[in-house]
Amino acid sequence: MTRNDDQAFDAGDDEVLPMTNPRVVFCAVEDGAVLLSTADEVYFGLNEVGVRVWQMLPPHHTTVRQVCDSLLEEYPDAVAEEVLADVRELLQQLREHGLVHAAA
Repeated sequence: MTRNDDQAFDAGDDEVLPMTNPRVVFCAVEDGAVLLSTADEVYFGLNEVGVRVWQMLPPHHTTVRQVCDSLLEEYPDAVAEEVLADVRELLQQLREHGLVHAAA
């Protein structure tokens, strides 16, 4: 499937991105990265796209829509709805593991 130029995100996609937890260490590895929470000793692996999302968290981007738009520019064959779903799922997992927190 390819991206259609008329694919649009709804208003809910303007949700504010969480901030990275300052107690998380980012370590690049082949084909991705590993996040380590020094507070909880939680390890979390990211693939190449997950690394891009992590790198786009504030202060670089402020909304989910901005991250998705950037990813769609980098991966023009991606489907907008799938990118949105994947970004939301990753953010939820990062929240659950305490690797990000709500923006102040």
